[in-house]
Amino acid sequence: MDIISGDFNCIIAGGGTGGHLFPGIAVAKELEKRSDRARILFVVGRNRMEAEILSRYGYEVRSISVEGIKGRGWKKGLGVLLGLPKSFFQSKSILKEFSPAFVFGVGGYSAGPMCLAARLNGIPTAIHEQNSFPGLTNRLLSRLVDRVLISFEESSAHLKGSDIYLTGNPVREELFHSVETRPKSGSQFTVLVVGGSQGAQAINKVFLEALEYLNARGRSINVIHQTGRLDYDRVAEDYKERGLKGEFIPFIQDMASAYNRADIVVGRAGASTVFELAGLGKPSILIPYPYAANQHQEANALSLAREGGAVMIRQQDLTGMYLAELLMKYMDDPTALFEMGLMAKKMGRPDAAKVIVDKLMELKNH
Repeated sequence: MDIISGDFNCIIAGGGTGGHLFPGIAVAKELEKRSDRARILFVVGRNRMEAEILSRYGYEVRSISVEGIKGRGWKKGLGVLLGLPKSFFQSKSILKEFSPAFVFGVGGYSAGPMCLAARLNGIPTAIHEQNSFPGLTNRLLSRLVDRVLISFEESSAHLKGSDIYLTGNPVREELFHSVETRPKSGSQFTVLVVGGSQGAQAINKVFLEALEYLNARGRSINVIHQTGRLDYDRVAEDYKERGLKGEFIPFIQDMASAYNRADIVVGRAGASTVFELAGLGKPSILIPYPYAANQHQEANALSLAREGGAVMIRQQDLTGMYLAELLMKYMDDPTALFEMGLMAKKMGRPDAAKVIVDKLMELKNH
């Protein structure tokens, strides 16, 4: 492991969801291991959740005025385009003040103007693509940046950079603390429901139907349920009206504990979730978000399901009864559940953050 000597500044740009930010945080933690004089600045959009997540980890944060274009309609899309020069000059101002050794884009809209401004100022740049099908920002940036790092081999076909490396997707180190692969004997079966950092309304609704179905058949389970902030009130009311029990909160701060307690995870298939499940060897039922750009969540889920490390259900096929019966299948067959966890773990890349930082250090030292 290369130790970084002297003062060292770097910028990590991107966001929009926790799935973009958490890999960036994992990389930041690895950089800090290599230098006690590293100063890391995150540049994000104007999403309150991003600032809240980063502040919990103690990182400096700057926001720029940038939004996504896709799916916003031509009027809003035009407004976003007209605002790009402002975000570009905001990025230039941040670069001048911070003088980073490199800029690392982790996907999301704010990575675009930040990496472009760095490139035009002669500052080394790299991007990391988490999903199997790259987002628009990274597809464009791959033509400009010095280095492209990818989580899935499949994404290389959609990127134009000549310097592309398969690294996997970094997982936050704290998730590995005290996480067990084998379900705890004698304890009640525990299901973790997590639709990503912002929740998933469709999963919330169907899971409550499944829980009601299980209760009607005398099958009791523990529930840890991340609802997302926007859907929390509706979900809380639904638990009450149906007479159901469970731990339900808008956002789980201590995911290490939640994963540790869970026998199986029900959730979306963002790249961060898929690599966390793989790294921890957690069995899962994945329901890809059907409106994700280019169906990248389905491709993510399939990469794990094909190896036997997860079960994938398309949202259009999802019903409460189907989900409940699937859960009962694994409640009654702990060996199959354990084997699913082992197959998931084979897909993990626990050294992804180290590999990424090695590649970033090569840029810095050129």
